[in-house]
Amino acid sequence: MKTALYQALLLVLLASAAGAAAFWLHPRAPALYLVEEPLQPDEITLKDVTQRWKGDVLWLDARPKDQFAADHIPGARPLNEQSFDEQLFDMLDLLQTNTKPIIIYCGGQKCEASRHVREKLLNTIRIPKEECLVLKGGFPAWQKAQ
Repeated sequence: MKTALYQALLLVLLASAAGAAAFWLHPRAPALYLVEEPLQPDEITLKDVTQRWKGDVLWLDARPKDQFAADHIPGARPLNEQSFDEQLFDMLDLLQTNTKPIIIYCGGQKCEASRHVREKLLNTIRIPKEECLVLKGGFPAWQKAQ
């Protein structure tokens, strides 16, 4: 009985050692901790917004109206997919005379609404792509920084 237990323990130890060696020696071993995803070409961090423009940007909130009404970045304007045409019409003058970078945010890390709004905006109004960006981490990133 003891021999079988020792053999099982030895097998577990050898398998663990082999697994650890494979992990440490593998050229593309996965990270054992949470790694922040790199910025996409259309993204910017809140830190970069603060450093580059001192926060002096035009914030566009791509979340639904009820979320915008509950809380939003001060000075932000709503522009979401559901009411895009109506909201765009309401702020057409502002967008055409705007000289500030435009930063679009939505409700979460993987939220695609801000990208959809950005694409629609770029296709509707002639704005340089590098002056219209998506906030990485969305509204939660801004809340966390407050």
